[in-house]
Amino acid sequence: MRIDLHTHSDRSDGTDPPADLVRAAVAAGLDVLAVTDHDTTGGWAAVEEARPAGLTVIRAAEFSTQDPLGGSPDGRPVSVHLLGYLFDADDPVIVAEHRRLQAARLRRGTAIVDKMVAAGVPITNDQVLTIAAGAPVGRPHIGRALVQAGVVSSVTEAFSGYLAGRGPYYVPKPDTDLATAVRMIAAAGGVSVLAHPRGRGERRVLTPERIEQLQRLGLSGLEVDHPDHDEAARDELRAIADDLGLITTGSSDYHGTNKTIRLGQETTAPAQLARIVAASSGVTPPLGPVP
Repeated sequence: MRIDLHTHSDRSDGTDPPADLVRAAVAAGLDVLAVTDHDTTGGWAAVEEARPAGLTVIRAAEFSTQDPLGGSPDGRPVSVHLLGYLFDADDPVIVAEHRRLQAARLRRGTAIVDKMVAAGVPITNDQVLTIAAGAPVGRPHIGRALVQAGVVSSVTEAFSGYLAGRGPYYVPKPDTDLATAVRMIAAAGGVSVLAHPRGRGERRVLTPERIEQLQRLGLSGLEVDHPDHDEAARDELRAIADDLGLITTGSSDYHGTNKTIRLGQETTAPAQLARIVAASSGVTPPLGPVP
């Protein structure tokens, strides 16, 4: 049983349309797929329509959050990504917050491009909006515009320079407070799992003590097996999860051609998926059987 619980379509910052992502999952031999686009459930209907009988789909999203506790040296809150599974997509609080975040992403993307244009970088906001094609605008869309313009050879190269968090074109965005997002997902009948908690900047804030605090607010799990985690990080996270009784997941964080990561590169154990389903309210059940 092969289960991948963290993937992205072009409804956020992946490159595969939802139907193509479903077909790619089948070709990769997956039995269960979760589509976790950033701050949107806009791909859910297309995924459901494209789903073949042999593939189970877990409807989900990745919430962009920030945690002010133990913030960065310059005082900025730390960016933390939170996976929400099987929540009510019509919950009014989540709908309103997703709309706010999508508008904030557009303003931020426009500001980043404006900075680049002022510096003579040959891209435009219209080009980025065309690439986004209605999805919430993100830095990967700007990265693809930079590739199209011949400024960089890949989106990865764009993130190491032009789109770097400490670079000259960086613009912060007002993400959801982490504790608020945990409570929001629980109130909507869903299950929250911290995404790649030892990748990027998250390790600065997601101490065992902070994870325990979040658990008391409704956090259910940790993404342990992730391409950003080395063996030491995985061992540490598994020990924290065991100590607190948290669910553990494994996922590829697939983004199509934006990253050199394969679908199913990391997977979740069937028993852990069963725990996610059991912890949800049932308002948004899996599409298909769960082992």
